[in-house]
Amino acid sequence: MLKQRIITALVLLAVLVPAVLATDTRAFALVCLVFVAAGAWEWARMNQCAQGPSVGMGVALAMVCLVSMLVTPPQTWLLGLWIVAGGLWVLAGAWLLAVGASVWPRVPRVFRLVCGLFALWVAWLAVWQARLRGVNFLFSVLVLVWVADICAYFAGRALGGRLFKRKLAPSISPGKTWEGACGGMVGVLLGAFVWRALDHALRSESASLYTLLASNGIVFMVVACLFLGTMSIVGDLVESLFKRSAGVKDSSGLLPGHGGVLDRVDALLPVLPLAMLLSSL
Repeated sequence: MLKQRIITALVLLAVLVPAVLATDTRAFALVCLVFVAAGAWEWARMNQCAQGPSVGMGVALAMVCLVSMLVTPPQTWLLGLWIVAGGLWVLAGAWLLAVGASVWPRVPRVFRLVCGLFALWVAWLAVWQARLRGVNFLFSVLVLVWVADICAYFAGRALGGRLFKRKLAPSISPGKTWEGACGGMVGVLLGAFVWRALDHALRSESASLYTLLASNGIVFMVVACLFLGTMSIVGDLVESLFKRSAGVKDSSGLLPGHGGVLDRVDALLPVLPLAMLLSSL
């Protein structure tokens, strides 16, 4: 399993790194489009769609993304989209985690499918817009999610159950603990201050997420980072809820050793539009 994970990770890096660093940002957008289309296929399959319709939804979402890339929306329109998508993630995430996995299958399938495809499209648009702002900004957003996840894992392993008696979301993801969540938040804040300091020391050509947030004050940066770190956990838990309601362990087996595309990007889905929104204020 570990060997598979490493090989898959190396292949993904070999594809993603050149795309990220390419002068033409459309290369990165197209690579992300492939992953989003695969995520749409996984989403349809998780919602009991047959193979044909599932492939069709992946192709349809890819076409929508292509049109969005060719017809660049105005910034005022994008800001409105970040507000709507971010607000929906906050409200829907809170509702889903409150009601649990048993309620989701009772939601009409068409509505479920539309919600998932909308979330994937917005995330694709947000990650492409993040790349347009610069590699530094893009990586600062991605690293926030990765640091939150890694620090939460190690803090949970080291301290899980010692400080809090209750698990974070026992009915959805029994392995997650409050200690891990707190460790993730500490990691996010440390990363934010270090990254911002490096921005100033290296005089980066493009501002990172943290530098843009700090332009509204350090307090705003701290609160925004804690909020984004929390939403990364919400994204992870919501996808776990969907898998539990569908009765599957992974969203698919497209990425050997890692599960599916949705398993890798779940925490990014809410964070990307919210990061774009907060950094635009």
